[in-house]
Amino acid sequence: MELHDTSLSQKRANQWRRWSEDVIPSLLVPYLSYIQQTSVLHYTNAPGEAQQDLAVCQAGCRTRSITVACVHFDALKEINIITCPCFPVPLQLLRRGLFLCAPLVPSLAVDLRVLEFVRLLFVHQAPNQTTWCDAVETFLDGMGYKLSCKNNLRRRFGNTFHWYRVLSILARNHISSIIADVWRGQARIPLIDQPSEYLRSRCLLCFGGNTCHEADARSIPDIIVCIDACFTQKCSTNPRSASSIDPPNPTPTFFLSNDDVKAMEDFVNSCRGERRRTRASRAQEEEDRYEEGMRVPVSVLNGCGESFVAADEKREKASTRFFTDTGLMALLCRHDRVLWLANLTSAGEKQHYALALLDQLFKHIPPQMTVGLLYDIGCQLERSCRKWNLLDDNTLSRLSFAVAVFHAYGHQWPCQIIYHPRKREGFGLSDGEGCERLWSSLKQLIPSLRVSGFHQCLFVLDVQIRHLDTKSIQGYGHWLHWRWLHCQIKKNVALDGLQDLDVNEDILRAEWKAQIAHPTRPIPRQSKNKAAEVITTILALEKTLDAHETSVRELEMQLYVGAVANVVEFNLQLADARSRRAKIADTLRRRKATLGPQGQADLMTMKNDIFLTIRLNARTVKTRIRDRLRQRKFELERLERLYRATVNEHKLRLNTQYSIKRQEPAILKLVSTYNGLCTQLQSLIRQWRAPPSAIPPHLIARDGIFLLDVDDEIWQDIGLNDEGMHPPAWLSDEATRSGIHLQLELDRCIEEETRLRRERSVMQEWMLAEWEAVQTVLRDPANDLVMPFHLKARTEELLCICVIWRNKVREIPCACPVESWGPTNEDLLRAARDQVQSSFFQDDDDNESVGVVDECDKDGDPAYSEVGDDELMDAIEEVALADEYRYQDEDLIDDVEDSFMPSSPTKSTPKKRCCI
Repeated sequence: MELHDTSLSQKRANQWRRWSEDVIPSLLVPYLSYIQQTSVLHYTNAPGEAQQDLAVCQAGCRTRSITVACVHFDALKEINIITCPCFPVPLQLLRRGLFLCAPLVPSLAVDLRVLEFVRLLFVHQAPNQTTWCDAVETFLDGMGYKLSCKNNLRRRFGNTFHWYRVLSILARNHISSIIADVWRGQARIPLIDQPSEYLRSRCLLCFGGNTCHEADARSIPDIIVCIDACFTQKCSTNPRSASSIDPPNPTPTFFLSNDDVKAMEDFVNSCRGERRRTRASRAQEEEDRYEEGMRVPVSVLNGCGESFVAADEKREKASTRFFTDTGLMALLCRHDRVLWLANLTSAGEKQHYALALLDQLFKHIPPQMTVGLLYDIGCQLERSCRKWNLLDDNTLSRLSFAVAVFHAYGHQWPCQIIYHPRKREGFGLSDGEGCERLWSSLKQLIPSLRVSGFHQCLFVLDVQIRHLDTKSIQGYGHWLHWRWLHCQIKKNVALDGLQDLDVNEDILRAEWKAQIAHPTRPIPRQSKNKAAEVITTILALEKTLDAHETSVRELEMQLYVGAVANVVEFNLQLADARSRRAKIADTLRRRKATLGPQGQADLMTMKNDIFLTIRLNARTVKTRIRDRLRQRKFELERLERLYRATVNEHKLRLNTQYSIKRQEPAILKLVSTYNGLCTQLQSLIRQWRAPPSAIPPHLIARDGIFLLDVDDEIWQDIGLNDEGMHPPAWLSDEATRSGIHLQLELDRCIEEETRLRRERSVMQEWMLAEWEAVQTVLRDPANDLVMPFHLKARTEELLCICVIWRNKVREIPCACPVESWGPTNEDLLRAARDQVQSSFFQDDDDNESVGVVDECDKDGDPAYSEVGDDELMDAIEEVALADEYRYQDEDLIDDVEDSFMPSSPTKSTPKKRCCI
């Protein structure tokens, strides 16, 4: 048995090598020629009629007769092929419009038009070759066509379809490489000062400019990228315990090699090992401090690490026992274009994957280019890079870290004011949630890839990403148009608000710096009134311990009554709650032990202080509200990622929805309790029963409490701490606080405006360079009859894109003057007329429901999603992913309806159908 498996694996490897090295390269030019002769499969020859003479060999070679079953849209026919070395079977079948299932002696061939239809079908819906083949077999059987044995089509169609996709990808890359070679010869600046050719092909708005842009003011990064991991794209362990994996494909891939990822893992482990040995003898410090290069103290970073699951590398997210590949990590630009992917093989989200992606990026960009990184745990990644020297100083100086907008709620407030992209300079209105939109676009592949081979899984993902690239290229114009309008609206609102407040800009900026410095300062180790500080800490710890006791009792009650959806996750949550309770109880015990007799007496006195007791209660309740809201957000995020509709996961989704709804009254009750305590504090201040420096705390509004926006009152502890005799304006003056928010919003809008102007210029530069390169190749007299046809098709494609782009970005000023778009006005007018005459837009009365929902982060990208439960709309709006939209044509090349802004170029491509 073992010998048979080895022989079968060797046979499969030999066939794979013959496909990759012999058959596909030999068919590349004939395939392009056939596409030209049939006008992109518009016409085709009947099998066995016009090409019979191809089988006649004049050299007297030894021939062989082969019978091949041919699958067409409406028939199943058998043909006889006489083959010899001069006229191999693959070439003969291709000239008949067929593609074979085996490189030497095929028994099945499929019509190219059928394969092209299936190729397009499987990138628009979940690929399922078994279902497709069963339907075709049943359809042909009903027409009287019989196959020789059961499952004959399914077993051979998969091989045919796979290698046809390989051929089509390499054919398009062949044409693109010819144009790219010409572009390199026409480059106006040295190639060393430009991003790599690979990055230029990935996103033209980020890397496609032909001129060198100088660094803008306000330290705006040259490009903005985001990183995130997904643990739903898993691959099951081979149940047969096969020792080998399927062979690699000859097509380019977006995935990092396993060797690169492993090398980064070894490097990270070696760095951490060396630093741990040097720090092993250092006594643990109780004093809070700044780590080297960080703007946030250790206590805040530790709090972020505890609240974010992704920051805990030891938390198991996908079992390595049942899954060989546990997930994906992606690096995307701000236009949702995939730059690279990494295949995850560990149970958790380890940092070496993100570092491997960043290392690859910096290898492909010029040494002067700067990068802004949006990552859910960007603070933790920067901390590790500086603490363990994982990135060199030059790379760190060119890299700005921030957290993604929709996941900022998991961070401590001091961390948010440093790392939130709406607070940090240079990030404009980018949200960093492109990876979430990518996972939504790939969710249809989850079932089939769960049982696919390793390289087949990578190949299918690469194919789907190429399809998203094709969809997004026209969407660039719409995306820039709506981002510009959105930016102008927000900018005007901020300017009007600042004008109404009439607060000096210098004062606002000074107060903002003071506001940053206050919560981000380390907690002092010593103070003049140490005993009073310890007593206050003990009182706060007692309230916190009571809250944790209540939380543990609630979890234990859920376990007792059996209201648990996922026992494994629930046990982790319960163990975590018990651990926190034990840790706080131990801290409280040690703090009390440090008090002497006088301290014990002062503790009892302060417990009898009504104002102090109520204030501590209010602070504890507010902390509990924040924790509850964070937990609710994390549950909603898990709810949004439950893509596979299996029975167990459907039950989990229903239980999660029920749990979320059940938590809302409890959170609202806590808000009412907190507001009641604040009212009591205000009453005591009015009655002069509070310290002279006491500030009345702000009430929490019930409306919008579940949004957890970065500027909500829930993050501010105004009036709940000892702020001194003279509170600063950013704390006590409402006009100053509102002015700071508006000034920051204005700054981000100006940054976004600057970036959009640059991207508009790059768009025109790319179109001009691409057009000139295509025209140069067309004028080459060495071209045969085949290449001009495909270059002219590329020309028409560029014309259609240019018509849309030029119309959509006409109101956006150019950052750098560009002489023209490339095509003449006559060409553009003809292309616009052809677009209207050869296409129509979908009606709005189809079954798709697309609605506009409010923004979670009030200055982020709007999200579009189908909302099935109105009661959950306020909860899932900030994590709902972008959906496709439709519009109606107004005139020849007019704007679409001004109703919303697409969050992704991929999602904003209008749907069209060409009339044949």
